[in-house]
Amino acid sequence: MGQYVILILTGVIMVKLKITTIGSSAGIVLPKEVLTRLKVAKGDSLFLTESPEGFRITPYDPDFERQMGLARKVMRDRRDVLRELAK
Repeated sequence: MGQYVILILTGVIMVKLKITTIGSSAGIVLPKEVLTRLKVAKGDSLFLTESPEGFRITPYDPDFERQMGLARKVMRDRRDVLRELAK
């Protein structure tokens, strides 16, 4: 595989990655340290999101977070009903 440059400055990690050919596609290979810090493993999904600062790679799933937000609202709004159902 390729050579990685990992810089850690005041707790922030910056990794230089090289785009490589994977089958008929292009891809990047993440070093073990990055996988560990992201708390992901082979087969997990990552999300590439655009922000004002550039792009971010994260295990954060915006759809799941939206669904959890709705669930929290229902649990908050219907607390009494849920408490009775739990008896």
